Amino acid sequence: MDTILGLDLPTWWFLLIGALISGYGILDGFDLGAGALHLFFRKEQSRRVALNAIGPVWDGNEVWLVIGAGALFAAFPLVYGTLLSVFYLPFILLLVAIIFRAISIEFRSKEEMTWWRALWDVCYCLSSSTIALLFGLILGNLIQGIPLDKDHQFVGRLRDFFNPYALLISVTVLSLFMLHGAMYLAMKTEDRLYAKMTILINQTSKFFILCFITASMATLIYVPHMAAIFHKYPILFALPVSAVLIVLNMRRMIEKRRYLRGFISSAVTTALLLVLFASGLYPNLVLSNYDMRGNISIYEAASTDSSLRTMLLFAVIGMPLVLTYTVFVFWTFRGKVKLEDTSY
Repeated sequence: MDTILGLDLPTWWFLLIGALISGYGILDGFDLGAGALHLFFRKEQSRRVALNAIGPVWDGNEVWLVIGAGALFAAFPLVYGTLLSVFYLPFILLLVAIIFRAISIEFRSKEEMTWWRALWDVCYCLSSSTIALLFGLILGNLIQGIPLDKDHQFVGRLRDFFNPYALLISVTVLSLFMLHGAMYLAMKTEDRLYAKMTILINQTSKFFILCFITASMATLIYVPHMAAIFHKYPILFALPVSAVLIVLNMRRMIEKRRYLRGFISSAVTTALLLVLFASGLYPNLVLSNYDMRGNISIYEAASTDSSLRTMLLFAVIGMPLVLTYTVFVFWTFRGKVKLEDTSY
């Protein structure tokens, strides 16, 4: 098997897909969180400011999800097909929520009627919250494993997805995104709306820390296989320690109202939690809690070495372009939001 810098090609693609998912969680996470908080803003102007804070970037942030899904399909087609068949209904609901979120943002400003804007405000909030909750639900089930037989066929029932652990992870993801989005909005707003955001940040940070502690304890007690790698490689214990320290630093920055540093801390927290998830899975991509022969490893699911090598070349060229575009957009629309005639 070909290697690059001591790592085989399936491992490189495992890391690349992990980076893409982390990028999506960090970038789309804050505008999903902003959407989940949208109905907390009572005044029309506040809602317009909140929408225009994420208006220039939300669709670009979703590019990371598209690229991540495409990379998974190209590099690990068996995993892509298995996950789409297993999570068929959650993915359909996710797609519907993504569509409604997009049209809610675009349609809201098309008419002046109060009922019209209130309707799309509710759709925007519900769709943003649903997306975050569904991602958490899928993540929670992947962590504890899904019922697959030795042929990777799903042998469970739909209601199995809505187990207590997966629901806990679902709420934890929503709480993290809400905090992430609240700090982003605080950096983009001023005056009364900024004062409102300081209150929401304080509340969402407490909500997230409670969820974070509960989810961590539940993982250690009910999903012990996720900690197995730390027994095998004690040096990796630095990852959960770093996650705890970053969360504590995030809370410290919030108390000092240094929201840029707090936002960076919440972004790092998102990435670290996904790294912990990936570390617990490796070298598997899908775990079966029904038959261990149903586990799907990166080596079993990977495309041919020639395909992985060719696609890696395109990734090396394309990733810097995506990063450059992302940085350019955020730099162009930096600073506080100012409403204009062309605003949402």
